[in-house]
Amino acid sequence: MLNGKSILITGGTGSFGNAIISHLLKNYPRIKRLVIFSRDENKQFEMQKYFSTLKFKCLRYFIGDIRDGKRLKIALNGIDYVFHAAAMKQVPASEYNPSEAIKTNIDGAQNLIDASLEENVKKVIFLSTDKACSPINLYGATKLCAEKLFLTAKKNSPFKDTKFVVLRYGNVNASRGSVMPYFLKKSKNKILPVTHKDMTRFSIKMNDAIEMSMWALKYLDNGQILIPKIPSFKVVDLAKAFKGSKIKYVGIRHGEKIHEDLISKPESRYSMETKKYFILYPSVDQKKFEYFRKKIKASKQKKEFSYNSGSNKIFLTIKQLSKIIDEIKKIN
Repeated sequence: MLNGKSILITGGTGSFGNAIISHLLKNYPRIKRLVIFSRDENKQFEMQKYFSTLKFKCLRYFIGDIRDGKRLKIALNGIDYVFHAAAMKQVPASEYNPSEAIKTNIDGAQNLIDASLEENVKKVIFLSTDKACSPINLYGATKLCAEKLFLTAKKNSPFKDTKFVVLRYGNVNASRGSVMPYFLKKSKNKILPVTHKDMTRFSIKMNDAIEMSMWALKYLDNGQILIPKIPSFKVVDLAKAFKGSKIKYVGIRHGEKIHEDLISKPESRYSMETKKYFILYPSVDQKKFEYFRKKIKASKQKKEFSYNSGSNKIFLTIKQLSKIIDEIKKIN
């Protein structure tokens, strides 16, 4: 599917970027170009020690910021597919610096849309977050705005062939800034700060996030949101998985939820379901909805529902969380 094609990854030096680059180089040895687009020259320098352009001839390292539309346009020249992972992700940082989060997460999304349409990119896959569903913090709100931009991107350019799709998922287990690596670091002091005794989060393995991305690339049409069926965990159970560490309750941070949502009740009206995923297909007529549903052999939801980390049917046990932590330790 990707041999002979050119791919660009925004935020390519992040956790997702490293994982998908590894996947693509292993599974598609005849990729034409694989462009890592990010603004941190030091991260690119460190990344080149492992993913060398001497070893992998298709690799290109491109310094740039998604806030810069002109630079994006140059980077997207000749590109077939884009994985958009660049974002300002930290909730506290976004709350304290709202204008910066807006410039990166919203203005940057629009820049990518404009440049992709102009350069005739085949498909853009945007990585969103569960915090975009019923958001209460600025980070989630900017991601929701970005989702809306991607879902409606073709309305003003209906004759362009570029397709835009969204992936919405929860915490990637070993990703930078997520709770598991954070607890791993804090466990050295034998005290783990838990914000609330009832707090839950969704959990997805990086391999599953990559598999989901490739599924979206192959099957999704324009204007759809792909959501994985994944387990939840209690944050206090995660803390208990670190044997020998004490739990200290520190209170909920500003802009933080006790439970996260992947699908809200109003959104569930335009959802369909496969064995592994939910697909939201808003802003489309019923005929087109049914055509796509039958094409991928999905079932239609008959009742409204919400997909919430606190009421999820599947929860990871302390034993399962311990196993995940051991796997993260090996990576680090």
